[in-house]
Amino acid sequence: MKIKDSIIEYMGEESYRPMSLDDIMASFDIDKSEKKRTEKILKDLEKEGRIIKNSKGLYGLPQHMDMIAGTVQGNEKGFGFFLRDDGEEDVFIPSSSMNGAMDGDRVILKLTRKNESRRKQEGEVVRILSRAVTKVIGRFEYNNNYGFVVADDKRMYYDVFIPKHAFNGAKNGCKVVAEITKYPQPRRNPEGCIVEILGNENDIETEIMAIIKTHDLNVEFPDKVMRQAESMTDKVTEEETRGRLDLTQENIVTIDGEDAKDFDDAVSVKKLDNGNYQLGVHIADVTHYVKEKSVIDKEAKKRGTSVYIPGRVIPMLPFKLSDGLCSLRPGEVRLTLSCIMEIDAQGDVLKYDIEESVIKSKERMTYNQVYSILEGNDKSLLERYNYLVNDFMLMKELATILHKKRLKGGSIEFEIPETSVILDEKGYPVDITKKERNMAHLIIEEFMLACNETIAEHVYWLRYPFIYRIHEDPDTEKLFEFNRFVSNFGLSIKGLASGKVHPRALQVLLNKVKDKPEEMVISNLLLRSLKQAKYSKEYFPHFALAVKYYTHFTSPIRRYPDLQIHRIIKDIINNRMNAKRIKFYDKILDKVAETSTKMERVAQVTERDCDDLEKAVYMKDKIGMVYEGVISGITHFGFFVELNNTVEGLVTLSSMKDDYYHYIEEQHILLGEHTKKIFNIGDKVRIKVSAVNVSRRQIDFSLDDE
Repeated sequence: MKIKDSIIEYMGEESYRPMSLDDIMASFDIDKSEKKRTEKILKDLEKEGRIIKNSKGLYGLPQHMDMIAGTVQGNEKGFGFFLRDDGEEDVFIPSSSMNGAMDGDRVILKLTRKNESRRKQEGEVVRILSRAVTKVIGRFEYNNNYGFVVADDKRMYYDVFIPKHAFNGAKNGCKVVAEITKYPQPRRNPEGCIVEILGNENDIETEIMAIIKTHDLNVEFPDKVMRQAESMTDKVTEEETRGRLDLTQENIVTIDGEDAKDFDDAVSVKKLDNGNYQLGVHIADVTHYVKEKSVIDKEAKKRGTSVYIPGRVIPMLPFKLSDGLCSLRPGEVRLTLSCIMEIDAQGDVLKYDIEESVIKSKERMTYNQVYSILEGNDKSLLERYNYLVNDFMLMKELATILHKKRLKGGSIEFEIPETSVILDEKGYPVDITKKERNMAHLIIEEFMLACNETIAEHVYWLRYPFIYRIHEDPDTEKLFEFNRFVSNFGLSIKGLASGKVHPRALQVLLNKVKDKPEEMVISNLLLRSLKQAKYSKEYFPHFALAVKYYTHFTSPIRRYPDLQIHRIIKDIINNRMNAKRIKFYDKILDKVAETSTKMERVAQVTERDCDDLEKAVYMKDKIGMVYEGVISGITHFGFFVELNNTVEGLVTLSSMKDDYYHYIEEQHILLGEHTKKIFNIGDKVRIKVSAVNVSRRQIDFSLDDE
């Protein structure tokens, strides 16, 4: 057992009382020559929040001193919430008890009020273990002698004080990055200096860069990464193709969105003589170019994923690879890893081969082109791609079988529309729409799901180290809370009383609200009631997909776990998975899974923030215009309305002049005090755009009086 764990175990004993450094050394029979090392171990445990040193210099476990370790979640009004490491209920921190703590800080909290008759626990920050925020992005304001940076992040309560000598050329009203030099103390703001000037506030390029900087993402690659990428050849050589399965004569195509450039997957389908289908999923062999522990590999591991925002991408790999050498462009020889599956009429994979291959994609197809061919309503497309029409029909046939099987197994399908932002040549949004989904999308989704599931099960039974894509069972209490909400619509989750809910029961519920006004609200709330999928070295089934084995294999250009899995697969099929490689993977995969999950979350928030920014910019010149929308959420301060184009805005209670409205929490409604008028989630309302704050990405609506 490690010394750290031994100390924690010792302090956890019932007989333990807080001890000094010398007492702890005596208890463990540690020689005096080891005093500095022991003190460092205790300091490390303190930083981790696992032990605490009191004012008398005595060490003990936080929970034995009525203290707990965790993370602060800030609020723009100055108070905060404490997210406990032990997973127990969050604790409210009044603004007077924050004691200089900021959003994301790791702290030690002392409980000042425990649960009393439904009132939330309260606490006071007594020690800050580590700071989460080192830089603040926001609007710079100054007078002659000093300035302030007003943070864009709503959770940042403080303005950052900037001394005159630290302006560094920043002008009033511009968007800047400020580095914190002194952290806040009671009754004193943090202090900082301007380290980067992003540009003029409300300029869309500046605002996008502010979001990117807020999430600490790097747009540019380090020079050494670019040099390594540029040193690679532009073409696949004949020597590189030797020994690979040659599929260059097969009808293999890519099917992607209109603006996609990094084509990392291609597909092919045949009908076999026995009536079964042969599905080929061919994935770019990125690991052939991105060598283990190379500077490109280390940078890709750090980035974890590509980030897609309107009009641009922050790639995981340099464009030389993502748009060039690795991208499965039509008519160009490319190195791939192929999973070729034989599938019967019930959608079961009977057998499969996983091989290093070489392909030459016949065509670069878009979803809309394939859909038009399948519908037979575009004669020019039917003529242009006549040699592939039967292949596309077979793809539709097989995808329908796979989809039917997946739904029968209980897989949950969330019909939550994605936003499509149409930009002009200057990068400004000229239209916001819902992304349309069609049969071509379903074809690629089902083929990728089948491939990922096949790869995961293959490695699972070999018992080699691996990265699974897991989705843990939902928290029962959250499902009970969701069930209470949907009971207002006459719905309930079947089997919830037993404590074990099958995903099929949730899909049945979603089917009941399909095409109803409340569909989006219930779908979104259910999604938030489930746990988030993540990467894990430890095996666990995927709840939402209702499958036992799942991984991510099909996008190594844009997701690091897929790239790592390709290395594992290539070691297996080339008989290199020896004891040394197993030990190596056992050592690194936990960290790879953890970093990849973290960066996936960062990418999701960044993409959402950029979408919200584009929506705010688009709606800025729509003030005064009237739209019809659906109430998507109700709170004690008003209700949210979502328009048909996915734009969402807030109608505040203070803007509702016809009555005083009260929030009835149990029923999730607003009730008029005099008129008894009721606003429900899912109600259609007519609203007027009343205000837009681009920097805050905030849109305000008011009810249309007419």
